[in-house]
Amino acid sequence: MSTTTATTAEYSVSGMTCGHCVSSVTAEVRKLDGVTAVNVDLAAGRVTVSAAGAIDDAAVAAAVAEAGYQVVEAPKDENPGASCCGSCH
Repeated sequence: MSTTTATTAEYSVSGMTCGHCVSSVTAEVRKLDGVTAVNVDLAAGRVTVSAAGAIDDAAVAAAVAEAGYQVVEAPKDENPGASCCGSCH
């Protein structure tokens, strides 16, 4: 029996301005293998992707591009699970 580790990654996406943008990005990213959830924060320009296994940043960027937008910042893997500044975890 193999175990799969669930992962989550957050991306900054430029160009999203309305609910249609949210729907388009969500639909394209959800098509990726293993993706279990997509949460788009329109106000912050952030897309959070959850998957059953590893998340392919290039595939997410391609899906976002297919929807008509651009990933401008991919997640950093320097210290997975830590907070942004490292002080609260």
